[in-house]
Amino acid sequence: MTAPRKRFGQNFLVDEGIIGRIVRAIAPVTGDHLIEIGPGRGAITRALADSGAELQVVEIDRDLAFELKLAIPGIRLINEDVMKVDFSELAGESSLRVVGNLPYNISTQLLFKLLSYGDLIQDMHFMLQLEVVDRMIAEPSTRAYGRLSVMTQLLCEAEKLFEVPPECFYPRPKVQSAIVHLAPRSERLEFHQASLETVLIQAFSARRKTVRNALKNLLPADELVALDIDPGLRPENLTLEDFAACSLRLKELTQ
Repeated sequence: MTAPRKRFGQNFLVDEGIIGRIVRAIAPVTGDHLIEIGPGRGAITRALADSGAELQVVEIDRDLAFELKLAIPGIRLINEDVMKVDFSELAGESSLRVVGNLPYNISTQLLFKLLSYGDLIQDMHFMLQLEVVDRMIAEPSTRAYGRLSVMTQLLCEAEKLFEVPPECFYPRPKVQSAIVHLAPRSERLEFHQASLETVLIQAFSARRKTVRNALKNLLPADELVALDIDPGLRPENLTLEDFAACSLRLKELTQ
């Protein structure tokens, strides 16, 4: 059996109770198109495969991929770095349900990639570091609220389902984990993606400054006032609506 590899951030889920709870939360059924990222030793893969859903798995580790093929004959396996996978090619004619125990070292980067696929994704269930989940669901004017909170909540309904302690894994990680459910919003605030990313990076790289100072190179104070945003607020005080409005105004100014 393949040993965990630190360079891939591997921590294998071994607690049967938690495994069952995750599968029940996903609730796969015939007709679903599931993509499992980082199946590892297949803790939930067998249950997903047995559900009648169409299942594809993405596993970067060649040895683990080989073991999975032996353990679950006929499995559709992509032995590739998930950051290089084009999910639009996997979707075909159906929307995707994406699940996985995401490597902590690439989790935020991967989430931004997946969120960019929009309507191609039906929903997502992920095991993530608790701190990341708390940032995803954080409300304005809290310490955890930031770039990930805004990007996630503009695109998705985000819900923390339950926490998973370190003893549920082998080897034990040094951090607490949690399961999060993300469902793309059917109705979204209007915003401009590229401009929003620019605003968020600028704002939260200087989160202790006022937005007057943090965004002065993008949106002068008079522009903020015109958007009904107090220039004396800090970035963490701005709402989703505020950031969406900033993105649209920045787009207009840079056209």
